[in-house]
Amino acid sequence: MNILTAWLRTYVPNIPVDDHKLAEDLTLRGIAVEGIHALGASSGKSNGHLFEMDITTNRVDAMNHYGIAREAATIYNLPLAPLNMKLPIGSLVDEPFSIRIAPEAKGLCGRFTAQVVRNVNIAPSTGKVAEYFTLLSQKQISNAVDASNFVLLGMGHPTHAFDLDKIEGGIIVRLAHKGEKLKLLDGTDRTLEADDLVVADEKKALGLAGVMGGWDSMITPETKNILIEAAWFDPASVRRSSRRHGLHTDASHRFERGADFNAAPTANALVAQLILENGGKPEGELIDLIDPEVQARTASRPPIELSVAQVKRHLGTTIDPAGITSEIVAQYLTSLGCDLLLHGLRQDQAVYATKLPSWRLDLEREIDLIEEVARVYGYNRFANTLPAPGIVITQPTDAKEAAVRTRLLALGFSESISSTFAAQPDSDLFYSSARAQNADRQNSGAPSFAVSSQRMGSSQSEPPSSNVSTIPVPMENPLSEEASLLRPSLIPGMVTMLAHNLNRDVREVRLFEQGQIFTGTIPADGTFISDVHETPQLSLGLTTAAAKYSNLYSAEDAPFFELKGAIESLLSLFDLKSGSENGSENGSGRGSRDTDLSFRPERSGVEKPAVPSTPQPSLTFITEAPAWLQPGRSSTALLNNQPIAHFGELAHTQREARKLRQPIYLAQLDLGRLYELPLRKITAHDLSRYQAVERDFSFVFPDATQWQAVSSAIHALAIPELQSLKPVEVFRDQKKFPGVYSLLLRTVFQSNDRTLRDEELTDWWSRIIAALTALGGTIRDGAATPPA
Repeated sequence: MNILTAWLRTYVPNIPVDDHKLAEDLTLRGIAVEGIHALGASSGKSNGHLFEMDITTNRVDAMNHYGIAREAATIYNLPLAPLNMKLPIGSLVDEPFSIRIAPEAKGLCGRFTAQVVRNVNIAPSTGKVAEYFTLLSQKQISNAVDASNFVLLGMGHPTHAFDLDKIEGGIIVRLAHKGEKLKLLDGTDRTLEADDLVVADEKKALGLAGVMGGWDSMITPETKNILIEAAWFDPASVRRSSRRHGLHTDASHRFERGADFNAAPTANALVAQLILENGGKPEGELIDLIDPEVQARTASRPPIELSVAQVKRHLGTTIDPAGITSEIVAQYLTSLGCDLLLHGLRQDQAVYATKLPSWRLDLEREIDLIEEVARVYGYNRFANTLPAPGIVITQPTDAKEAAVRTRLLALGFSESISSTFAAQPDSDLFYSSARAQNADRQNSGAPSFAVSSQRMGSSQSEPPSSNVSTIPVPMENPLSEEASLLRPSLIPGMVTMLAHNLNRDVREVRLFEQGQIFTGTIPADGTFISDVHETPQLSLGLTTAAAKYSNLYSAEDAPFFELKGAIESLLSLFDLKSGSENGSENGSGRGSRDTDLSFRPERSGVEKPAVPSTPQPSLTFITEAPAWLQPGRSSTALLNNQPIAHFGELAHTQREARKLRQPIYLAQLDLGRLYELPLRKITAHDLSRYQAVERDFSFVFPDATQWQAVSSAIHALAIPELQSLKPVEVFRDQKKFPGVYSLLLRTVFQSNDRTLRDEELTDWWSRIIAALTALGGTIRDGAATPPA
């Protein structure tokens, strides 16, 4: 919101600092000034500055000039000018205008004030209203309508003016009839629900209470008689109607957060004053209907006991030698609107019974008052002290989480945090329930997989029985449709963060997030979630516009292999052999434990590979991947033949649907399973004093032959002196040499206790050639052959 310093200073005339210092002091007290704009001068007089304010939602009292002025008066210990509520003496009436609150609206309208003004003159606004509205770029309509808006900006309470001659009978505050029609001031026709609160006359609804007035009773140039309304409406009721009808107005913004119960008469009188400046006369006294129960829980809350000793204990040492005294506490809280009554002494310090102001519904406990003292005193005036050391409890996975974080930061990724909530469409895409997966497999004739789940975080926890299913966990009262579920995957949040960067022309992004995902268990004989499970997961996101070409892959494929390398680097932190040795016969590496994750094969649409009869490397890769990854540009990493990660390029259909400017690459890893493995112990050994020997092999392989097969075939030879094996170059030319590719391998042999002999090298070379030939490879023309 915007605040005029010239307007603010009319309430506190003697502020001893300039506008820039005032903005700084307000910001230090939690009333943030985000921007300051000079407004020049008019008629030889400075217009001051315009403050762009960022007011937190709990401080509805500060969403106006008078509320900010109260803060300034408190900071500088100055008097705050009272609001003038005096009206001319009204004409006498035999019977006041009929106002009533229907029984079904009890509690929803806690206070309703009304003032009748007759023989008014509707004209353009003049004076301070026109001057301030011009400086604020506020639209001006007429003196009656502008008066209501002026009071809202000035002291913060919403009001509304009705054309009295268009009201049939009296005013009734009631619940709407289901299907009832109401045309609002914005010209839209609304169909009301039975729980919408309306201000009505005897025949029709006149306005949506706390949100917007109605078209049929609006002020026009022909209006002569006016009914001014200022009320207190229930925050939940206003919020419900505002969201249902998609209307967020200045009035609803304040009522939703809790308006001041006692401000209604003041606001009503201020509006009447402004209207009467152009002619007219009030009729009768102010009509004021009050619900005592609402008043008791808002404006007449019981006092809170405040001990100055507790203030000092919580806030600690100050820079000023005098510190926080009883006088300072009383001064600050009194300026903020509290009434303090000395209640006694405790530890030689005053104890006050503190009556809370009606406009500060956020103050509920003693600690809230202590926080107010600290805020006004200034957090910058407290000494920098550290809390006393206590017992630090570490989690079992802290060291592993730190190792993963450190490695990813070293690889150039930045840590990020996304929302804990997810939308239903994202859940349907990135997570599918086992029940649905099994149904699809049964319909297609494929075998279904039994899915079990368990609570993560304790290796001793017992998994539930197999006759359960897991689903995403819906929120009972979601903030929006985009946050209707607890997230079952970190991928939706990662996609959102990458898209956010791309939309702002940040085209080089590498992010990671470690967090919990949530699933719910439904028993086979039940219809509701019986348990909610938290599972640790890691997501990686990468997008680049400057991928580098390599002898092993094209620039287009570089991000995929960068992501694959990051996964391999992470897994290298852990002792993968430990999982293989301790695993069960099926190679799961976890005995009977089977963690329920959204990227398990039966969860993500990846068929479970058959368990080979011969020993395999602990980390392997297959081409199958979930549907949200692009086929042919994605993969699944298997740890001991069980999925540990999915990674690859986001499906092109999703990229187009989300209007992403360039490809993005994603990965998700099962941290729950990874953290069951111990961290790999780093060992060091003496460097060999003997010469290393390099040998290159140039082979032509069928396209179906993968690097994994080549590497496994060579390592299966168990040559102890083979220190290094790596691909150096890959060459493909599908036009000249369709269906094959050329691979240049580089091997390094070295012994720790002797110089290698030619016959040894020749034997190893021959064995390697034989192993690669058995895979279907042939020595490339012109490549060296082993000596005879």
